[in-house]
Formats: sequence, structure tokens, C-alpha cells
Amino acid sequence: MRMQNMAAILFTWVLLGFIGTAQAGAQSGCAELGGTVQEDNICHLRTVTPAYTLDFTFPTDYPDEQALTDYLVQSRDGFVNVAQMPGSRGLPYEMDAAAQRFRSGAPPQGTHSVALKIFQDVGGANPVTWYKAFNFDLGLRQPLTFDKLFAPGVRPLDTVFPIVARQLERQTGMNGAISPGAGLDPAHYQNFAITDDELIFFFSQNELLPSSAGATVAHVPRTAIPPLVV
Repeated sequence: MRMQNMAAILFTWVLLGFIGTAQAGAQSGCAELGGTVQEDNICHLRTVTPAYTLDFTFPTDYPDEQALTDYLVQSRDGFVNVAQMPGSRGLPYEMDAAAQRFRSGAPPQGTHSVALKIFQDVGGANPVTWYKAFNFDLGLRQPLTFDKLFAPGVRPLDTVFPIVARQLERQTGMNGAISPGAGLDPAHYQNFAITDDELIFFFSQNELLPSSAGATVAHVPRTAIPPLVV
């Protein structure tokens, strides 16, 4: 009987340890950042101090949540470190991050995208705005990058760049401001989102256009470019 009691106690310890580990592993990025989950799986984090204001809004249901969380943690920590440096001027500093969600296809296939738009003011003459996008292939259960969107050997930017250039020129009035060298460089197309109808590209401030144009977005119809493989 004593051995049975000991076995029961040991089983309980193991079970509780397993549950605790599982719960810790399931801790959301929202909890890690100190935010609060609101309706529709949205996390909101707001911190106000004499040195800075931080305001993040982002989804908690992105499949590769850790990648999204890691980026936000890194951005927050770098910003806070700058704000708290001795001799910082123009306080309080400000960082805002807002997210948009996009989907294509029907689960369990298709894609899930999240685009972060981040504004940062660290006391300089010109605040900056940039984008960071995350994409996930639901069918393959892995992150999706620009180089995996099209079949091998396809040159998608030959058709994507003219569409992007026309849209950004209309938005900003900066005709001819994008050089072909920059417009055909895949490095400028890494921040994107996918829907059933469009491939949306996000360009940070001072990326394809001068800084005065701000951050920009171009919507490219999928029917106007080579087929996507997802």
C-alpha cells in the first residue's frame, strides 16, 4: 500500500511538472511583453514614463508567434535603452507599433501575414517610420520569404517593379524618383503580405523613395504578375 501511495504521489508530481512546463511553453508573446489580450486575439501594451511612451498593438494568433515576439522585444529593448541613456535630450521619446493581419487561401492551407508599422521618435529632427512583415505558409508550416513566392527561374520584379513605381509616384508625386537599380533589387521587397487578390508591399521611410515621402504601401494584383506558388 505504501509503495502504491508513493507511486501515486510521484505520478502527481510528474503530472504537475508536465502541466507547469506546458503552461510555461504556451506563454503568449503578449504576456512576455507585459501586455493585455483584448478581443479578436489582439494584444495591447502601453507604457508611459517620464523618459518615453511605448504603445504596441499586435495579434496573438500568428502561427510563428515567437518570431513576432522576438522582434518586438528587440525593438522595445533597443528603444528603452536609448531613452534611458544619460544625457538623452528631447524627452519623452516615443515608439508605436501597430499591426495588420492578412490571409490567403483556406486553412489548413494558404498563408497568414502580419505587417507591423513602427513609428519612432528619439528626439531628433525627423522621426522615422518603418515596416516589418511576417509571413507563414500554413500548408508547409514554415515561414515564407520573398524568394519562395515564385517558381524557380521566374523574374517577378520585371512585372512587379513597374506597378509599384506607378503607384508610389501617384501617391507621392515623386515621378521618376525610384531608380531601376533600387526598384529591381529584391532586398527592397522583403516586407510583404498576401491576400487572395493581391501581393502587398510595404516600404519603410527612405527605402525606395526619399525620406520626405514617408513610409509607403503598394498593392500589386496577383493577376498582373507571375503566379505565386502558395
